[in-house]
Amino acid sequence: MNCAEQLNSLVRKRWGKASAACDAHQLYTVLLDFCKAAMGRQTHNSGKKKLYYLSMEFLVGRLLAGNLLNLGLYDDVDAWLRENGSSLADIEASEPEPSLGNGGLGRLAACYLDSCATLGLPADGICLCYHFGLFRQAFEDHKQHALRNPWIESDSWLEDTGRRYAVQFADTQVEAALYDVDVPGYQNGSGRLHLFDLATTDESLVEKDGIGFDKTAITKNLTLFLYPDDSGRDGRLLRVYQEYFMASCAAQLILEEAEARGSNLHDLADYAVVQINDTHPSMVIPELIRLLMQRGLEIDEAIAIVESLCAFTNHTILAEALEKWPMEYIGEVAPQIVPVLWELDLRAKEKYPAPPLAIIDEDNRVHMAHIDIHYGFSVNGVAALHTGILEKSELADFYKIYPEKFGNKTNGVTFRRWLLACNRPLAALIEELIGPGFKTDATQLEKLLDYKKDAAVLRRLDAIKQENKQRLAAFLQENTGVAVDPGAVFDIQVKRLHEYKRQQLNLLWVIRQYLAIKAGRLPKRSIAVVLGGKAAPAYVTAQDIIHLALCLQQLIDSDAAVRPHLQLAMIENYNVSAAELAIPACDISEQISLASKEASGTGNMKFMLNGAVTLGTMDGANVEIAQLVGRENIYIFGESSDKVIARYKAEDYDPLPYYAIDDIGRLVDFIVSRELIAIGDRACLARLHRELIAKDWFMTLPDAQSYFAARDRMLADYEDRPAWAAKMLVNIAKAGFFSSDRAVAEYDRDIWRLSGQNSP
Repeated sequence: MNCAEQLNSLVRKRWGKASAACDAHQLYTVLLDFCKAAMGRQTHNSGKKKLYYLSMEFLVGRLLAGNLLNLGLYDDVDAWLRENGSSLADIEASEPEPSLGNGGLGRLAACYLDSCATLGLPADGICLCYHFGLFRQAFEDHKQHALRNPWIESDSWLEDTGRRYAVQFADTQVEAALYDVDVPGYQNGSGRLHLFDLATTDESLVEKDGIGFDKTAITKNLTLFLYPDDSGRDGRLLRVYQEYFMASCAAQLILEEAEARGSNLHDLADYAVVQINDTHPSMVIPELIRLLMQRGLEIDEAIAIVESLCAFTNHTILAEALEKWPMEYIGEVAPQIVPVLWELDLRAKEKYPAPPLAIIDEDNRVHMAHIDIHYGFSVNGVAALHTGILEKSELADFYKIYPEKFGNKTNGVTFRRWLLACNRPLAALIEELIGPGFKTDATQLEKLLDYKKDAAVLRRLDAIKQENKQRLAAFLQENTGVAVDPGAVFDIQVKRLHEYKRQQLNLLWVIRQYLAIKAGRLPKRSIAVVLGGKAAPAYVTAQDIIHLALCLQQLIDSDAAVRPHLQLAMIENYNVSAAELAIPACDISEQISLASKEASGTGNMKFMLNGAVTLGTMDGANVEIAQLVGRENIYIFGESSDKVIARYKAEDYDPLPYYAIDDIGRLVDFIVSRELIAIGDRACLARLHRELIAKDWFMTLPDAQSYFAARDRMLADYEDRPAWAAKMLVNIAKAGFFSSDRAVAEYDRDIWRLSGQNSP
């Protein structure tokens, strides 16, 4: 049977009626079964040595369209749906988005699994099966409210493997259930995402109208939420429970599978390699050592084995993100690994007695990153600038003693998801111009440079952008209630809410533009500013920034004199599905983090791939984007990372002299203006105002004038439509370096060494 016949047969078997009579959800369940059956016929990539990619989050997004694309079934299924009066876009809306991640860390992990599968590497991801994920964001009274976000349905991508693992805590033992999600490669084999769930999870523990729950009920709450609120001791302790639970499950699985492939455990490094994605999974190191000793190995050998198979990816230089857990917490959760940790610390101190290198510091805190560096064989940053800062500054003491361990692996994104699936008109144009080779070799995008001066191609590129803007405008109308002009310049900043990402700087420009329009200085073209992102529930300043954005959104939308020239829309519950609409529609990609603070970014890569032009600081992968596209095709502003680092070191930054500049002070003061206080919460606005003028820890104000000038220059340049379209084309053509296939191939070449030993 052909694809349509198979699907019609499945519909009749499942629903007892014709395909055209089914609603979107019914068709989704049929396509889910169809896709899972196709994945079941694939061969999982295999080999003697296997990668285990440990990450606290995998932001996979909706899976149907991407899986169909990788399986080579997308076009046939889409044609069948259209014959029956539907479309894949309609069906996707019925698919719940897995609540397994938060931001770039989790999205990167998802991209890497896709690329591992595509490149034929034997590799599986390991994470927890969160029932409610981070949270579902809802806006009420111009504030963020966090609600639980259920996603697991009876019809699901999850497959219960039937495998169960016991995890011992100090005073109780719990059972972990292993669920798998297949990860098909693009026209190749497949891998798996292993998700461990607490078998006794109790969803009724969570309040109905929020995310509150009893954080002490460990045997019921471990896999309810990603990153539970850690502002109190119970929340911090729960995070340690979660991290040990995942590490113990991972360690047991790794040893079990290695033995099944023939390992005698003494040769474990020939059978497994572990990539620790940020510090959350770091307890896998002492847990593996403990389990090897439990199986009869001497401690010296157990440590040597684990050191030869564990690698660490550092994703941040923010001190608060480099985890340091009190030994008291670890002893309360998993006392069985405490002797191992003391032994690892003792050995490290005997070789390297300097206090900054200690695993356990004088305050009895365990530095998780230090475990990874001392007892792993590889440490990598995620962009050239980031790795350089680690080696020269943040981890300089470690780099001096372990230079051979350090290296850079600039992040990448999967082009199947972020071009072929979410921007099919653009993908079709590219294929028409340069052929299909770019789908598996992204460097072939450079062939597009031949069309840099082709007026007809540039017009088509611009028309595709306009089509995508219309799609996003319709979504924004429904999601935010703001009517965005599809002919406007679309200026977009969508990412996690954090002061270092400086959404507050963007909002100061919005205030500046609002006041200019009120004064009669009208822009040549309407400007649509789009924001999206969640703030951690305990992160007050980030929530105050959301409040300011929503107050400004109402102020602008309710002003008939301003609304035709400026729109501000803050996406509610920003997620991967919203990103797939926002990224193809973007003209100006806001990548405005404080220089030295963004390790890499991956949104910047997705935006350039879809023809957006970057407005950014020389931070993270922006540096490499600038090198690739040339300064004429990116807009750079702000102080250098060296100057920022020097300021922090000198501890001499004072925002008041910048606030005293009229053009800046009046914008900051507008936060507590009569207009905004009439809309919002006086206390929230005053608190944010005070934060900017009394602290401004991430140096918003020194970069403000440079930022305003660069943004104004972009808006002026946008009016030369052919020249702007050429900038779009150059960005697309130069995006090939940022393919996750390239990144994964580098990891494999330099760290994992899986290629050449896998069977088809």
